Amino acid sequence: MHHNTPVGGHGGRQKTTELVARNYWWPGVTKEVERYVDGCDACQRYKNQSEALAEKLMPNPIPEKPWSHILADFITKLLLAQGYDAILVVYDCFSKMVHFIATTEKTSAEGLAKLF
Repeated sequence: MHHNTPVGGHGGRQKTTELVARNYWWPGVTKEVERYVDGCDACQRYKNQSEALAEKLMPNPIPEKPWSHILADFITKLLLAQGYDAILVVYDCFSKMVHFIATTEKTSAEGLAKLF
């Protein structure tokens, strides 16, 4: 009555326990409600399954000198200007310096190496 109805809305363990406890009480009510909610077929099929928590985040190492840690990315789908329609962005993580290099979307791996 408190979990499967449209008003109850499959609210999960805590919400269903709260709704039941408003009107009823018996020894072990919480465990029985939790067991019922855990076995609910609709909740099993339609609710997202919680995944294991991620590991503790570790900061990236701080670069010790300029240009030892870099990032590169393309900005594409630009309007054609002087024969170029993309930009290669090269970013230094230490000094925060950025180089913008005009190129085309059809740049190959060999062409990228030459631009670098």
